Amino acid sequence: MSINITKVKYYPELAEVAELADKIWHEFFVSILSGGQIDYMVEKFQSLNAMTEQIENQRYSYFAVREDGELIGYIGMKPEQDDRFFLSKLYLRSDKRGRGTASLMMKRVFEEAVKSGKNRVYLTVNKHNDHAVAVYKKIGFSIIDDVVTDIGSGYVMDDYIMEYTL
Repeated sequence: MSINITKVKYYPELAEVAELADKIWHEFFVSILSGGQIDYMVEKFQSLNAMTEQIENQRYSYFAVREDGELIGYIGMKPEQDDRFFLSKLYLRSDKRGRGTASLMMKRVFEEAVKSGKNRVYLTVNKHNDHAVAVYKKIGFSIIDDVVTDIGSGYVMDDYIMEYTL
């Protein structure tokens, strides 16, 4: 098993990442969010158009996670104007979880943050995503706030903001 995490540089690879995002979201979030909200959030934040906009205009970088050449996960992140680095997306296919790959992904996030001259990494996580909250706490993230964000079309994100000091 060989895991490679590489920066997404070309449109066809970003399209592949967006396709995986759609699959992961519709598989994972059905126990937390309505189908309508999942569809809406995938289109707004995880679609090819959304990811392209994030890269071109919001300073995001996307990384493809491959096992023996097969796309199994992805990461989306960006440096902020202050001393923080935003981990926007870290997703792994369900059949590839529990084998240490997410730890490698998080290591890469921390490396990118350091390369960007940042000393804190923060993220938002759904308050009802108990597994993810527990995993982030185990890594060393702390809950620093909780927010309810109106994302349009009658939907909100009910999240914790978690932070890790490098």
